[in-house]
Amino acid sequence: MHTVKAIYPGSFDPVTNGHLDLIARGSKLFDHLVVAILQNASKSPLFTEVERFNMLTEGVRQFGNVSVATFDGLLVDFARQQQAHAVLRGIRAISDYEYEFQMALMNRRLAPEVETIFLVPDAKYSFVSSRLVKQVFELGGSVEGLVPPFVIERMKARSKA
Repeated sequence: MHTVKAIYPGSFDPVTNGHLDLIARGSKLFDHLVVAILQNASKSPLFTEVERFNMLTEGVRQFGNVSVATFDGLLVDFARQQQAHAVLRGIRAISDYEYEFQMALMNRRLAPEVETIFLVPDAKYSFVSSRLVKQVFELGGSVEGLVPPFVIERMKARSKA
């Protein structure tokens, strides 16, 4: 039997309910989904790689076919290492599509055996991004309903530190 494995890459800083929505739906489409945290030295994340790994692990615990990993370098190299057949990407707006379309074509050029699958998030999460969540939180706004409660707890703990 052929097992279809996919990679859902991102920074997940922090993981949002939009991310978890795509993970839930991706877990139904693929035999195994690897949520892959990109190690990006050019960004200064709010949470460390270990903290993001732990939050995602908590967030995906309910799915028996989802695992969490970290990677650096080219996504297609990681996909090959994982023996993945697809990359799952979320599209919230036209601006996401333009960027993701270019990335998908470059990835196809580098690894034609790895397909890119685009999913649109649930409408209630179509505007949610990690960047906006951090900005709203930093300015004292409520992010309830946009991220899981365990993320809010960690954000509050981080702001007190």
